[in-house]
Amino acid sequence: MIERYSLPEMSKIWTEENRFQKMLDVEIAACEALNKLGEIPTPALKKIKQKASFNTKRIKEIESIVKHDVIAFLTSIAEKVGKESTYIHKGLTSSDVLDTALGLQLRQASDVLINDLEKFAKIIKKQAKKHVDTLMMGRTHGIHAEPITLGFKFAGWYTEILRDIERMKLAKENISYGKISGAVGTYAHLSPEVEKYVMKKLQLKAEPVSTQIIPRDRHAQYLTTLAIISATIERFATEIRSLQRTEVGELEEPFTKGQKGSSAMPHKRNPVTCEQMCGLARIIRGNAMVSLENVALWNERDISHSSAERIILPDSTILLDYMLSKMCYVIENLNVNIENMKKNILITNNAIFSQRLLLAIVKKGFLREEAYPVVQEVTHNNFKDISPLKKYLRESEIKDCLDIKYYVRIVNKVLRKVGI
Repeated sequence: MIERYSLPEMSKIWTEENRFQKMLDVEIAACEALNKLGEIPTPALKKIKQKASFNTKRIKEIESIVKHDVIAFLTSIAEKVGKESTYIHKGLTSSDVLDTALGLQLRQASDVLINDLEKFAKIIKKQAKKHVDTLMMGRTHGIHAEPITLGFKFAGWYTEILRDIERMKLAKENISYGKISGAVGTYAHLSPEVEKYVMKKLQLKAEPVSTQIIPRDRHAQYLTTLAIISATIERFATEIRSLQRTEVGELEEPFTKGQKGSSAMPHKRNPVTCEQMCGLARIIRGNAMVSLENVALWNERDISHSSAERIILPDSTILLDYMLSKMCYVIENLNVNIENMKKNILITNNAIFSQRLLLAIVKKGFLREEAYPVVQEVTHNNFKDISPLKKYLRESEIKDCLDIKYYVRIVNKVLRKVGI
C-alpha cells in the first residue's frame, strides 16, 4: 500500500522483516517438535536456535538466482547455522511455512482492526448520547419522511459497528489457522504430532484437512468481512456527504484552520475525507472479489492465489485501518448545524405529520381508504386549508398530531433499548 494510506502499526505487520520472522518462528517450532520426537539431536536444536537468523538483502540475492522465495529464505538461514541446518524444514513443504506464517500475520492485523472498531464504536456512542434530543428530518428516497433525532441516526451506526466487531472477531477466529502436514497435506514425511506442537506454541489452530495449502475459503471470508466493514464506513461517509450539501447544510466533516477546499473557489468546504472513504471502500470490495476467485485452485494446489494475496491482504488490512482512523476523527469532530436542522423540518409546513393525522382519523373509526386522500390533499397543498380535516378531527386533535416532541419521545425509547 502506498505510504499515503499506511499507518505505522499495521504497516509493520506486513514488512518483509516481520514476514520472515514469522516464517522463522514456524521453522524453529517445527524443529522443537522434531526434537521431542527424537528426530533432531538436542545439541543440533540448540545450535539452530542460537544461530538461526535471516538477512532480507541476502534472501533477495539468493532468490534472484533460485527463483523460489522459501528456498532463498532457508538457504540464507543455512549460511548462518552451518551443517545443523540439515534438520531445518525436515518433512515440511513451503506452504506449511508460508500459510502458517500468514495466519500469524492476519491474526496480528485482526487485533489492530478490532481495536480500531471498538474505538470507533465508543466515539459514535458518545455522539449518540450528545445528540439524543437533536431533532432532524428523516428522509427516504432523499425526500422528507418523518422527524428523527441525530442521536437516533448515530444509534443505528453504533449497532452496525457492534455487528462489524463481531464479524471481525469471527474472521480472526477462522483465519487463525496453520498447517504442518507436508506436501499435499498427508503427513507422509512427518508426524501429525509436529503440527500439534507447532500450533499450540504459536497459538493457532490446525487445519482439520489441508491440501498442500490451507483452503482459501478462509481467506475469502476474511476479505469479504473487511469489505462489509468498509461498506459500513462508506454508508456513514455517504450520509455525511449528503447532509453537507449546501442546500441541506445539517452535517459537515471537520474543516481545519488553514485548510483550503478549492484551488479556484475560496468559499468551498468540500467533504473530501468522506469522499476518500467511498473511493477506498471500492478497492477493498474489489480485493474481496479477488479472494473469492482464489478459492478454486487446481487439484491439491497451484500458486495462482499467491501473487494476488501478496497485494490484497496487506492492502486491504492497511486500507481499512486507515479508513477507521480517519472516520474516528470525522465523527469525533463532526460539525452539527442544529439551526439548519430546525429550518429544514419546517420547510414542508407540517406535511411531515401526514401519518399521524391519517392514523388519528382511522382511530376514530373511519376507513383508511377514505382518510388517505383527505390527508394527502391537505398535506399536498402545504396546509393552506385544513377544513377537510375538521370533518374527522377536532382542532385540539389536529394540534396534538402536529406535536413534534412526540418523535423525540418515541426515538429515545429505541436509544434506551440499545444502551444509549
